[in-house]
Amino acid sequence: MNNNIKTPAFLFDIDKLRKRVNDLNELAKKTKINLCYAIKANPFLISYLKDYIHSFEVCSPGEFRICEKLNIKPEQIVLSGVNKEYNDIERIVNLNGTKTLYTIESEEHLKFLNDLANKNGIKLPVIIRLTSGNQFGVDITILENIIEKRNDYSLEIKGIQFYSGTQKKKIEVINHELNELKSLINLLRDKYNYETKVLEYGPGLAVNYFYNDGQPVSYQNYEELIDAIEKVGFKCEITLELGRYIAYECGEYITKVVDIKKNSGINYAIVDGGINHLNYYGQTMAMKIPNFEHIKTNKINKEDSYTICGSLCTVSDVLVRNLTLNTLNIGDTLIFKNTGAYSITEGIYLFLSRDMPRIYVKENKNVTLVRDFIETNQFNTI
Repeated sequence: MNNNIKTPAFLFDIDKLRKRVNDLNELAKKTKINLCYAIKANPFLISYLKDYIHSFEVCSPGEFRICEKLNIKPEQIVLSGVNKEYNDIERIVNLNGTKTLYTIESEEHLKFLNDLANKNGIKLPVIIRLTSGNQFGVDITILENIIEKRNDYSLEIKGIQFYSGTQKKKIEVINHELNELKSLINLLRDKYNYETKVLEYGPGLAVNYFYNDGQPVSYQNYEELIDAIEKVGFKCEITLELGRYIAYECGEYITKVVDIKKNSGINYAIVDGGINHLNYYGQTMAMKIPNFEHIKTNKINKEDSYTICGSLCTVSDVLVRNLTLNTLNIGDTLIFKNTGAYSITEGIYLFLSRDMPRIYVKENKNVTLVRDFIETNQFNTI
């Protein structure tokens, strides 16, 4: 670990990130699959990925403004999101026109995208999101109705978007979804003479966060996905929307031990970070042990069990319970691995007005501070 890193902090390894994307692209070569990065997973990685990724899924006006600042090409943006407001989309249409791909998640979206297309005298390229039984997307009956009446709209309906959830451990679930999507594509062709040009699919592949988690290792589940897509035999362009699966491995959360105590027979270690920064999907009452590293300040060897707690004034601020460590001391550093996705943006950052963590990136073995601590008291004051 770089001794100049001031904690608490996130460190993102850009070389590791790009290697992973290159590996994913190489494995998908035989099926000519495009990769779309869901930037909600970690927007701090966008600028490092723009030359390695086919497209970016953008789900809010704020995410679009980030892309503007980073000069992301309009052709690389898939404008998604369950809440699209007319004024926001109008601004984006005026800027990007037909270069950006837009998603339809409701009849209201259909209505104002068509209105904006008419107003500008253009045909906006769109895909329709099929619901998986929640608030996202539209029912199949509405999707069919849009396809049936597609010539009534000033829209180029390119295809379908589908995503049903994350951390899928069984390839059988993905196989079922792919076959259902193929059946839908065939139905649209046979019933409405509509040829699907694009399928954007979010497989929600599982990643390994915890010891003894039983998750797939390396790229095993990704290779199974590619084989499944090939077997189904789609004739349209396939884009895989991935966020967590691309970003998780490149991140580390680094925090220092600031206090140690023993209460009611339990060893507690207080760190300078906390659950306001660190969040693992699937963690249950801090009982699961995430992948971590312990950087010691002395050479004494004596194993003991500790409950690692953060700096917030709530009993919920527990990072991990019953963590076996070799002689933990004040000043030691704990590095929590695989925190490249979501943790950086999902934290409850305003609670207790503690500073937002520093952000460092590691590129070509050089570690650079890209965002300093940010005081949050300014946001909690009127």
